[in-house]
Amino acid sequence: MRAFGALMAFGLGAGAMAAPALAHDGVVHGSAEEAARHAAAPPDGPTGRAGALPFALGGPFALTDQTGARRTQADPAGRMQLLFFGYANCPSICSAALPMMADIVDLMAERGVAAVPVMITVDPARDTVGSMGAPLKAIHPAFVGLTGTPEALAQARTAFGVQSEVVFTDPEHGDVFAHGSHVYLLDAAGTVLTLLPPILSAEHAADIALRYAPGDS
Repeated sequence: MRAFGALMAFGLGAGAMAAPALAHDGVVHGSAEEAARHAAAPPDGPTGRAGALPFALGGPFALTDQTGARRTQADPAGRMQLLFFGYANCPSICSAALPMMADIVDLMAERGVAAVPVMITVDPARDTVGSMGAPLKAIHPAFVGLTGTPEALAQARTAFGVQSEVVFTDPEHGDVFAHGSHVYLLDAAGTVLTLLPPILSAEHAADIALRYAPGDS
């Protein structure tokens, strides 16, 4: 398994349940933690599949990937998706979520379910079409990095209840951001199925994700 990155956190409190807890690198704060744990818990029912989230998340977006291609919330290959808001070119603090997503994708593949890890940048100045590909590929060869105009990125953040702001500026590396900490499990069409807090192990998160796989019973 890939090692988790450093877990230095710069957490900010969340306001409403519809906006999951703000944190940096996987630390969850406040009442939104309970909401996330509830959403990520193994679903009930005779089929083992989950019902709707207790709050609305997700929506359409149109962004640009690391190859320069346009990409929406729907996966063109029809795969399930793991979505995270963060940055590929992290200046000094590496996210736990991105390696975790890579491990989940591999664990799902071992069970015959295709999924793709996707990151929407909160730092478009550093995460450009030309610069995102290499650091993401080092985490997983299938990783998709997305950027876009400020307006397009803001639309995506709003749809997924994510806030992002600079919490301080490192004199050597520049701005350090606080941002959403959860991984969103999406179906191939881009509908949010559940949240996966990065405090979960990759094995536990993969087990949850597999319960939502098409044809799972």
